[in-house]
Amino acid sequence: MTAIEVRGLHKAYGGRKVVDGVSFEVGEGEVFGILGPNGAGKTTTVECVEGLRTPDEGRVRVCGYDPATQRAEVTRVLGVQLQQSELQAKLTVREALDLYASFHERPADRQALAERLGLVPHLRTRFGKLSGGQQQRLFIALALLGDPRVVVLDELTTGLDPRARREVWSLVESLRDTGVTVLLVTHFMEEAQRLCDRIAVLDQGRIAALDTPEGLIGRASAAKEISFAANTPIDPAALRSLPGAVSVRTAEGRTVVGGTDETVTAFVSLLAREGVTAGQLRVVDATLDDAYLDLTGTDPR
Repeated sequence: MTAIEVRGLHKAYGGRKVVDGVSFEVGEGEVFGILGPNGAGKTTTVECVEGLRTPDEGRVRVCGYDPATQRAEVTRVLGVQLQQSELQAKLTVREALDLYASFHERPADRQALAERLGLVPHLRTRFGKLSGGQQQRLFIALALLGDPRVVVLDELTTGLDPRARREVWSLVESLRDTGVTVLLVTHFMEEAQRLCDRIAVLDQGRIAALDTPEGLIGRASAAKEISFAANTPIDPAALRSLPGAVSVRTAEGRTVVGGTDETVTAFVSLLAREGVTAGQLRVVDATLDDAYLDLTGTDPR
């Protein structure tokens, strides 16, 4: 089944198009990522899915419901963790969980959520006294309190330390295992590569690419990167002429050649032929960062 359907979505502010014909579907139980530079239309697209914005044109459905006209139905199936949220400073974590649980007919187990997100030691702590990471974990818990079929997580692990980040990633993976659909908006490439089944890359209000993380990485101009420090100089022209080579650069005494598997093989042959020793030789695969840069021309960080 299709959990989220977006067709021909358009939205403009003051005559400026922010979202320009975006279309995608998210299957039930899928973790679907949305990436893109600031101003690409990510937030507006997601807000239309959440029912916080009304599209100028296009069709949006969440579990078959229209967020703009069937808000009560969408509220029952959709949980949302916003990029920026606030609670009353004197509200304790326990009070926030109890309050939000009262909004739902069949809320999830509050104690289990608090344990999973490391909130049990802070149940009596007031919101204003929580660290940024603790506040983030609380908002994730509140998004899941309604036991939603679909959850939107916007900048999921902002403010979390590496250990807490991986615990939250495990939580998202367990949600997928139970059939919950996740729409994930992130700038963190490692997070997207680990969690997402598919990713839509938005740029200037349009989808620049939609594929699996592996499929996007395969689109990178340099699928392999060879890094080395030679004991004797190698003619850059010889490196550029290697089969599949797309880039050659030198920095801080090291040379980096971008290319393909064929480039790696030809490079090894070149070293043997020229009698050159390549110190600290490394060959690494392209990453989602590389693919993102190729698609948008911007650094995700």
